Amino acid sequence: MSYLGENIKKFGFGLMRLPQKDGAIDIEQVKEMVDLFLNAGFTYFDTAWAYPGSEDAIRQALVERYPRSRFQLATKNAAWINCKTKEDAAAQFDTSLKQTGAGYFDFYLLHNLGENRTKSFDDFDMWSWIQEKKQEGLIKHAGFSFHSTPEELEEILTAHPEMEFVQLQINYADWENPAVQSRGCYEVARKHGKPIIIMEPVKGGMLAVPPASVEKILRETEPDASPASWAIRFAADLDGVITVLSGMSSTAQMKENLSYMKDFSGLSEREKETLQKAQKELAKIPLIPCTTCNYCAKVCPMNIGISGSFTAMNYLTLYGDMPAAAHQENWLVGGHGKSYANACIKCGKCEEACPQHIAIRRELEKVEKAFRG
Repeated sequence: MSYLGENIKKFGFGLMRLPQKDGAIDIEQVKEMVDLFLNAGFTYFDTAWAYPGSEDAIRQALVERYPRSRFQLATKNAAWINCKTKEDAAAQFDTSLKQTGAGYFDFYLLHNLGENRTKSFDDFDMWSWIQEKKQEGLIKHAGFSFHSTPEELEEILTAHPEMEFVQLQINYADWENPAVQSRGCYEVARKHGKPIIIMEPVKGGMLAVPPASVEKILRETEPDASPASWAIRFAADLDGVITVLSGMSSTAQMKENLSYMKDFSGLSEREKETLQKAQKELAKIPLIPCTTCNYCAKVCPMNIGISGSFTAMNYLTLYGDMPAAAHQENWLVGGHGKSYANACIKCGKCEEACPQHIAIRRELEKVEKAFRG
C-alpha cells in the first residue's frame, strides 16, 4: 500500500522564522539554506499565506532556482483572518500561487483549525472548495493544521474523512501537556489513519535552550548532542509521520539539523528513557506555553508585544536573571515598536486567537508585576 509521505524524508524546512537582515528577510542566506537542505536529500518546504514575506522569499530562493520536480511545497489558508466571504478566503489561494510562483501546491492546508477558528472554514465551505482545487490539479494533497482538543479533532476527522493528512503540534514538552494534548491529538489522527506532519517540535525554540536541569539529563546521555536535536528526533521517531518541520532562521541552524537528521533511523531505548526523564523534569517548571506564532498580535487593538513579553518572562523563570530578561523584553517589545504589557485593555481577542489556550490577560498582568512591580 502506498503511503502519502513515503518519498519524503522525515525533516522539513519550516519557513515561519526565516533569517532577517536590515528588517527584511535575508534572501541570500535563505538561498544558502535551501541549497544545503536539497543537497542533503530533503525536499519538503512549509510556508503560509499568513507568514509575512515567506512566500515571496521561497519563490526567489527555491522556485526560481530549481526544477519543480525537486521539491514539495506546502502552504496554508487562514480563512479566519479578516475574511468576510468565501471569496475573501479563496483569494488567499490566488495570492499564494502568485507569491510563490509554484504553479501548484503539493500540500495545501486549511490553517489552524480549532475552536472558533473552525467556524470560518465551515461557513465558507472551504472543505468543498479545497477538493475543487485538487480536482483542478492546483493541489496534490489536501489537509489541515490543528490546535485544539483531541475531541474536536475527532469531530473534524469524522466529518471530513476526505482530508488526507493533518498537521499537529507535537514535542516532548507538550506530549502530556493538558493545554496542548499532543499525545491525545496524535492518537486520534492515527486512529483515523491520517499521516501526520509535525510542527513546533522545538516549541518555538524553547526546547533548544531548555532549563539547566533538563539539559543536564540530555548531556549525560549524549554530551555532544544539542538539546534541539533531541526535540526533533523525539518527533521524527513517531510512527505515521510524513515529516517534522523545523523553523530555521540561520545557515548554522540548518547545518546542525542536517548533521543528525540526514541519516536518522530512530531512537534507541536508552534515548527514549532519557527523553522520558527530561519530560518529567520539564513538567516541574511553570513556563508560559507560548510558541511565538503571533496570532494574538494580529488581533490585539493595543499592539502589545505579547510573545516578546512571554519570552522575557520565561527567560526570567528559567534563569532568574532579571537584567537579561529585561533586556529581552526591551528588545522584543519596545525595540520592535510594540506596546508593553501595561497597555492591555482586557478585551480578550488575543485569547480567542491563541492556539495554545494561554490565559494571556492574566499572564500579561504577571509580566507587568515582575518587570515593573
